[in-house]
Amino acid sequence: MNNNNIERRVESLLFASRWLLVPFFVGLIVALLMLLVRFYIDLVTLIPLSMHVGSEELLVGILSLVDTLLLGNLLVIIILAGYEGSVSRIDEAGEQRLEWMGQVGFADLKLKVIGSIVAFSAIELLRIFLTLDEHPVPNLAWRLGIHATFVVSGVLFAWMDRLASHD
Repeated sequence: MNNNNIERRVESLLFASRWLLVPFFVGLIVALLMLLVRFYIDLVTLIPLSMHVGSEELLVGILSLVDTLLLGNLLVIIILAGYEGSVSRIDEAGEQRLEWMGQVGFADLKLKVIGSIVAFSAIELLRIFLTLDEHPVPNLAWRLGIHATFVVSGVLFAWMDRLASHD
């Protein structure tokens, strides 16, 4: 066996190793199903509560539903973009193919993830501000600091990607 033949076999094995990612994507689909169950449990709990609580408490419950929805959207983006970017093109989508599929690269995915983290953090802060009397001030200061860190990180990621795209 010559070196070219060995090299081709090693490269073929390396390229085929991308299929080892598929169980991770299937696991994320299971996580999405668990999130769906959590969403409906929260919704069913919130419906009768909405008759007896004030608008702030109702808003906190709705924010929790929005938070769950955002996480679900993020999981779908990660599953589809990650699979198409690392494993194989999804040809089955046909006419249902989402406009962004095949166009979201790893840099875009990174920005979507950090953007979602900032959104989750902002929703959590809004939830805390609506129930300020239940949270100690030092706890709130830490959460504000962490949120600011997420925002700064997101801006830096976007700036670095913009610089890299100009090169």
